[in-house]
Amino acid sequence: MQIPLHSDWHDTKLTLHLISQLLGKIRLQLAPPEPQWGHVSLPLTVNGFTTGLLFEGERALQLDVDLLSSCLVVHVEDQTDAIPIEAGKTIKSYHDDLFNRLRTHGVDVRINPKPQEMTFQGLLDTDETPLAYDAAYARQGLRLFQRAAHEQLTYLSKLRCRKIKPALFWGTFDVSSLVIYPIEHPFPEDKVIERVAFDEQLIEFGFWLGDDVTERPSYFVLPYPFLFRPLPTETLKPEAAYYDAEKSEFFLPLDEGTSGEVQAFLSTSFDILMDEMDWTMRDHFFIPLKLEEESGE
Repeated sequence: MQIPLHSDWHDTKLTLHLISQLLGKIRLQLAPPEPQWGHVSLPLTVNGFTTGLLFEGERALQLDVDLLSSCLVVHVEDQTDAIPIEAGKTIKSYHDDLFNRLRTHGVDVRINPKPQEMTFQGLLDTDETPLAYDAAYARQGLRLFQRAAHEQLTYLSKLRCRKIKPALFWGTFDVSSLVIYPIEHPFPEDKVIERVAFDEQLIEFGFWLGDDVTERPSYFVLPYPFLFRPLPTETLKPEAAYYDAEKSEFFLPLDEGTSGEVQAFLSTSFDILMDEMDWTMRDHFFIPLKLEEESGE
C-alpha cells in the first residue's frame, strides 16, 4: 500500500478533517455522553467514516462520509441525500448544505461552529476559503486509518479490561483507542477537553497522519498521567520504535513497521507503561478468552 506523506495531501486531509468536525459536533450533541469522550468518536466503515446511529427526538439519523463515491451521505429515517465532496467547495457550503437537508427532514440540531483542536482559524458556518479534494489521496488515507484500526483492535480485543475501541477522533484527526485503569486522576488544569479526556488513568493507542513538522504517519502509545521523563526502553520493539520523553509518547513510523512489528510495538510499549504506572491489577487483562475455534463444518 502506498503511504502518502503529510505534504503529499495536506490540503485534501484538511478538507476531510473539517468535514469530520461537522459530523463529530453533531454526534457530540446527539449521542449519550460517555467517559473519555467515547461518545464523540466516529467509527470507520469500509468506505469512510460515520456518526453511527443517532436520534434527534424520535427521528433516527446517520451521517456517512463515503470516500469511495466522494460524498457526504445524510440518512434520516427512510430518506437519503448525498452531498458531493469535490475540489473548490468551502466548509461553509458543506455546513449549509448538510444542515439545510437535516432541517428539510425535520431534524433540528445546532453546533458550535468553531473547529476543535485545529489550527484552522475560520468558522465552519462562515469560512469561504476554497478547499482542495483529491479522491485518490482520500482513499489512501482511508486505507491507512482502516489498517491502523485493525492493528489496534487485533491487539486490544483479547484484553479483559475497560476500553474504547478504535475510531476516528475528529479533533486531532487520528484513529485511537483507550485502555482505562480504574483509578481516578483528574486533569490538573480546567480545560474543557482535557478534563473529560483525562480523568482516570489510561493508556492510549493511536495512529496519526503527520503534520507540517512531522511528515511521516506514525503509530503512538501515550500514558495518562503523562510521564515526562526518560523510560527504560530495552524491551521496546521493533528497533525503529522510540520514546520521546518531552511528549511522553512512544512512536513507530508507519513505513518501519510490518503487521507483526506493529503488534510488537503495541505490546512492548504497553508493558513498559504498565510497569511505570504501577498497574498492579493488570494480570486479569491477560486471562485467555474461553473461546474455541470452530472448524467451519
